[in-house]
Amino acid sequence: MPDVATYVNVAGRRVWHEVSGAGRPLVLLHGGFSGAASFAAQTPALAAAGFRVHVPERRGHAHTPDVDGPLTYAVMAEDTIAYLEQEVRGPAHLVGWSDGAVVALLVAMRRPDLVARMVLIDQYYAAAGRAEDGDGDLTEALAAPEAMEFLRHGYDPVSPDGPEHFAVVHAKTIQMWRTEPEIPLSELAGVTAPTLVLQADRGAVRLDHSAAVAAALPEGRLAVLPGTHSLPAESPGPVNALLVDFLGAATP
Repeated sequence: MPDVATYVNVAGRRVWHEVSGAGRPLVLLHGGFSGAASFAAQTPALAAAGFRVHVPERRGHAHTPDVDGPLTYAVMAEDTIAYLEQEVRGPAHLVGWSDGAVVALLVAMRRPDLVARMVLIDQYYAAAGRAEDGDGDLTEALAAPEAMEFLRHGYDPVSPDGPEHFAVVHAKTIQMWRTEPEIPLSELAGVTAPTLVLQADRGAVRLDHSAAVAAALPEGRLAVLPGTHSLPAESPGPVNALLVDFLGAATP
């Protein structure tokens, strides 16, 4: 169980977050249609390793209310910057999974002073980085009515907006995925944080894309876990070991 699981007011918005452990600040950024619970296999291990683990839930996800207007990676990055400024009050390690990896990267590009080290898990940063059987097809699959009904099982019990609002969040998310992200790799030259690009070898991201991302980052490294599809849920042992080793290698 987390030490803290509650709402905080961040820049006028009601944000749910969970905090566990004590030590160097580490912020976990979840994927789409998920929340803090998606890191259930990581949070205890990272807290035990000497990190103060923050897991904020973004607008329209899990316990955090939606906000009027479109959902974009840029607006979620701004929300995360506000959270870091208020709740962490200094540089933190960022670990982003799927959508959370895009958010983490944008934060590092805009506010390098807030990011110590960074791990980007299972995500592409331009449409060309999608694996042929990856998120391009998955986006349309998740847009289907059957998928929507499945996804809402995780949303309806916890969202303060009520079950009737899920159709709004679903439509916003699908629209974002159809058009984003498109981040030119040349723009990564300004990222100062040492960064580990981590992916499954059978997932939604092309291996050559992740290699190019790691090469474009001034202090980028690449790790690929063989025989895997979805990290970190599928292989928490190796993933947690990599996180502790990479993030524990330097103080914030």
